[in-house]
Amino acid sequence: MTNVHSFHIPVMGIGFTIDTPLKVSRFGIDSVISLVDDILIEKLRKMYCAKFEIPYSEITENTDDFRAKRITAYLDLIYEESLRKFEELKNVTIDSAAELKNYFSLLPDTSGLKKEFRKLTRDSFNLEEIKTWAQDNLTMGSIDVNIMTKVDKENYRKKEKLPTEYNDAHAALRGYANSFLNSSLVLSAGMNPRLYTYLEQFEDFYPDENGTIKKKIVLKVSDYRSALIQGKFLAKKGLWVSEYRIESGLNCGGHAFATDGFLMGPILNQFKEEKENLMQSVYEILVKALDQKNRVVPNSILPLKITAQGGVGTAEEHNFLLNHYKVDSVGWGTPFLLVPGATTVDRSTIEKLAKAKEDDLYLSNISPLGIPFHSLKGNTKDLEKVKLIEKGRPGSSCPKKFVAMNKDFLDTGICTASRQYQHLKIKELDRQGLTAEDFEHQYNQITEKSCTCVGLGTSALLTYGLDTKTEGEGVSVCPGPNMAYFARTMELNEMIDHIYGKTNVISRNDRPHMFIKELHIYLDYLQARISECQFEITDKQKKYLHTFAANLNDGIAYYQQLFNNLKEEFLDSKEQILCLLGEGRKSLSNLAREIENLENNLAIR
Repeated sequence: MTNVHSFHIPVMGIGFTIDTPLKVSRFGIDSVISLVDDILIEKLRKMYCAKFEIPYSEITENTDDFRAKRITAYLDLIYEESLRKFEELKNVTIDSAAELKNYFSLLPDTSGLKKEFRKLTRDSFNLEEIKTWAQDNLTMGSIDVNIMTKVDKENYRKKEKLPTEYNDAHAALRGYANSFLNSSLVLSAGMNPRLYTYLEQFEDFYPDENGTIKKKIVLKVSDYRSALIQGKFLAKKGLWVSEYRIESGLNCGGHAFATDGFLMGPILNQFKEEKENLMQSVYEILVKALDQKNRVVPNSILPLKITAQGGVGTAEEHNFLLNHYKVDSVGWGTPFLLVPGATTVDRSTIEKLAKAKEDDLYLSNISPLGIPFHSLKGNTKDLEKVKLIEKGRPGSSCPKKFVAMNKDFLDTGICTASRQYQHLKIKELDRQGLTAEDFEHQYNQITEKSCTCVGLGTSALLTYGLDTKTEGEGVSVCPGPNMAYFARTMELNEMIDHIYGKTNVISRNDRPHMFIKELHIYLDYLQARISECQFEITDKQKKYLHTFAANLNDGIAYYQQLFNNLKEEFLDSKEQILCLLGEGRKSLSNLAREIENLENNLAIR
């Protein structure tokens, strides 16, 4: 499939991109649906069946393999309706001509396809001629899906544990594998060997002799080493990774997977330099595995894409990633939360996002997964949580249980954001005889967990006026720090024109370069880790802090050399960027001294 755009819309939350392909795929834009919440998926399938006048038969929890079947049914519906809209666009009539023109107006001016269309329609608008040309040349955006590999809860029926293939991530994978889609599976949150092994069972993930793969594997990674390990692991099973989607460790939305101080620029540079070696080494393993399985071996090395996302906010940054690091596409996530023509966000949340400034956007500990999570202060799910704490009944009723994986109290698993878990955990605290200060600290750590697996999907229900009796109306939202610089609701064409440099939707003139923003976030993160060790530090923590600081130092040196050597890019901001890098180096030196002083002081004690 040929990409007509140089950007893609990554998965956001659980519900924010749940139906994005219906809105944008006919314009050639790739987007990603989350497969976490099959309950939400079934509700939306029912709604869309009514809207499109399609017969609907409910897939209840009494149905065998209901989770996988719900996902398959929903993806097939999204595919068929997106394809119908795309075919209508290509089947040019007087009525649909405006949609066709919109398709081309959204393309960058450098697009060869756009230039061909302009040439074709320069002197006249011959519908039959254009229709024939459109059928041969236009491409629909890919309808990709995302599975968080670690969100793989075991499931039970009548207290009897079901086989592994009925785990949540496994069932979601099966649901996608059984769908009509010819697209990509984006795997995030690290390696899950059991899930990766399960991929072997589905024919659509294997290449044919021409190297064509119906369902491609995309790995979301934040460093090269992880990509190489996972790529080789899958290759040993005869499975090729078609794309490595590099995401900033901390300058992103949703869950944040901090690297050991490795910054995005050096990581992208390593992928650029090592791409050919990566392809060759993984391909050699793949060929052996396919041969051992008596499967078709492709005639030549398979295509590999390198893409990037996390904090990009201007056309200049977008083009730099494409041209300097040779990435195949750039992910634009957070700003699209303000684009109703692309994402599904309720009006109240959009208004909060539009008003958000830097201090309103923070890296929280609210996720039940125990992974740092970007959040917005004052989101209605957190306000709901606070009210429950004030009533003396902290914790969620846990209606969906998608992250009920903690086994401290129940072998079947329990969510750390649930009322049941927090009640039991607080009872433990009561028995420990802690000081008032220590009790409050640990109490707050327990109760700060929020029911994100519900909150991240509720926005879609509110947007479409669907029943929220089970979920409640609290919305969790997970924008990246970049949201501070986008301050109003936008039309789809406005956002895309901004990406391609045709217009500028950022009114502020103090937005830092994406690399500088990420550096500052990493410095703050290191400061927080140092603060955690004020009273006690282990050898492992010492090693981590020193490694983190050293990698940050190397990253700053890389950026200083990079921007000093640039001749044409960032001319208006280059001097300021170099100045901020110098300040960053000073801040890092101060932190390095803090680490040394911390070690010395604790050694004396």
